[in-house]
Amino acid sequence: MANEKPFRIAVPDDALALLQRKLADTRFPDEVEDANWAYGTPLADIKRLTERWRGDYDWRAHERRLNEQLPMFTRDIEVDGFGTVNVHYVHKRSSVAGAIPLIYVHGWPGNFAEVSKILPLLTAEEPGHPSFHVVAPSLPGYGWSEGILKPGFQGKNYAELFNKLMISLGYSEYVTQGGDWGFVLTRYMAARHGPKHVKASHTNATVAPPITFRNSPLQYFKYLLTPYTEIERKAIERENYVKMTGMGYFAQQSTRPQTIGYALADSPVGWLAWIYEKLVSWTDEYPWTDDEVITWISIYWFSRAGPAASLRIYYEIANSGELFSLPRTSVPVGISCFPKELFRSPRAFVHAESNIVFESEHAAGGHFPAYEKPEALVDDLRRMFGRDGPAAGVVSGRIGY
Repeated sequence: MANEKPFRIAVPDDALALLQRKLADTRFPDEVEDANWAYGTPLADIKRLTERWRGDYDWRAHERRLNEQLPMFTRDIEVDGFGTVNVHYVHKRSSVAGAIPLIYVHGWPGNFAEVSKILPLLTAEEPGHPSFHVVAPSLPGYGWSEGILKPGFQGKNYAELFNKLMISLGYSEYVTQGGDWGFVLTRYMAARHGPKHVKASHTNATVAPPITFRNSPLQYFKYLLTPYTEIERKAIERENYVKMTGMGYFAQQSTRPQTIGYALADSPVGWLAWIYEKLVSWTDEYPWTDDEVITWISIYWFSRAGPAASLRIYYEIANSGELFSLPRTSVPVGISCFPKELFRSPRAFVHAESNIVFESEHAAGGHFPAYEKPEALVDDLRRMFGRDGPAAGVVSGRIGY
């Protein structure tokens, strides 16, 4: 661990002062009568959150809590074609010597702190449950990881970065968990670095391409003859609703991230509105407190590369063609299904695409299960990798006990 450095969040006082000036100078838009959420984030919500942010909200208290709760580090990792990338990550080892190494990869608009609720559960030493050594990196351009300014940083590059990070920490074999971009990136990790290093993957994103006659004729006819379940019908309704009402952000970020980036990098209230909409609409009635929202937003606002840097992953991966042609992998895969996830492919598609060994259906939860439903997500990981689980013993010499 030659170049690993302990890290503590320490936002400069002048950055806090600048934020306060920008909040004070905010010019709010007007709003259509009785708009509620129909036109986007409600004005009343944003005014309330802004007032809290510039008033009684105490960033230093939340900064202190994050530093005390999450053991953080930075490390230089060489990525082919991109030189050295300084990556920020959470790393907590279990007291169980044979704990299973697991890397948790967040997405957008998530961040490294999503791991905060599952970290004590996964690393705990409890009779009857496997324990994990947990690593949770900030994606490049997120949190306090260095941003990438050279174009073309794509799925294979993230996979290389995170695989090298795990190896540098002494984990030559490990398992993965991720949703949103975390699902995409851990798929690349498994395809390029499994099964030698990546031994199994778990995801809460159940997305797969349709079965076609050309790629799987028998599965295709079986699919045609099998009606959708009630859960699948509801998932299709949810997906259609999201596509009709909630994909503007994706179109912008995957085509012209720099253009929207000027507004989001300069206006904390603009950034608040952009992200708050997702925190509400992508969760399953999660009871967000104002301080939770503001802390989430502040992690982006004070991030090393600035909030606009987090958008570029959309452009790079969408324009590479990788997003819609993910590589297949043979490693064991587990899936956890939550009803308010944005997209969910029919079960037949998912099973045709991956080596599914574990699946779990949940009655509640949305896009951020590590934060919304931490106990449910951890229980699934324990059942998948525990002594009697379908992925028990996949990591040599580390069975979790």
